Amino acid sequence: MLAKRIIPCLDVTGGRVVKGVKYIDHVDAGDPVEQARNYDDQGADELVFLDITASLDHRNIMLDIVRRTAEAIFIPFTVGGGVRTVDDVRQILLGGADKTSIMTAGILNPGIINEASARFGSQCIVCAIDAKRVSRDGRDDTYLGPAPDDDIEWKVWTHGGHEPTEVDALAWAREAEERGSGELLVTSMDADGTKTGYDVELLRRISESVGVPVIASGGAGSVDHMYDALTYGKADAVLAASIFHFGETTVEDIKRELASRGVPVRVRA
Repeated sequence: MLAKRIIPCLDVTGGRVVKGVKYIDHVDAGDPVEQARNYDDQGADELVFLDITASLDHRNIMLDIVRRTAEAIFIPFTVGGGVRTVDDVRQILLGGADKTSIMTAGILNPGIINEASARFGSQCIVCAIDAKRVSRDGRDDTYLGPAPDDDIEWKVWTHGGHEPTEVDALAWAREAEERGSGELLVTSMDADGTKTGYDVELLRRISESVGVPVIASGGAGSVDHMYDALTYGKADAVLAASIFHFGETTVEDIKRELASRGVPVRVRA
């Protein structure tokens, strides 16, 4: 069985790492390159950088941070935010990133996934899905645990979680894979920053419907939450921010606890 990955996520805006709750009320969490170096030292499997306001503000990608990070760390990292064209993907990869995350542009112009995958390979194309849970009768559904019935669905949001769409998240996950995405980064907007747990039902349904790796995002507050996402949710990796950025735990501590529960992870000797 392939090892499960632990991936710190660095949300960046204005050149600083920030962390909010449900995409608002952001607080400063440090310098992105320094944070990246710290997580490399902790034994993180990968990193994800997301410029969370690039699409909303119509800004270009953060190439300077990409280049400085590539010079400072030795683990793979993914960069997203403001990726609108195949040339943007090219610039990120040339800057030293290993993968590019595409979200808003993928919804507005799905062909970018096909083009980027054909040109650079599916292994470096990550489709990010920001999803919000709703009940089928239109009511907001705040419950994020297992749901055996089909009374719920998830809609995709774009522009850093600011613009709603009518795109079904599960259907979009399948389409993104068909178009050439080699990995899916699935974020629960309902759980983001709450530290109350991932939307494990969303993860499970997407994981069971696609054949590419799924990264769980949004809601990590403890090793229990990560364990649930990797087992019930069937995710291949877990993303976390707050619990790492503010010193509540370390990547190494999380890995050792998961390993003690039988989850295959890469643990330093």
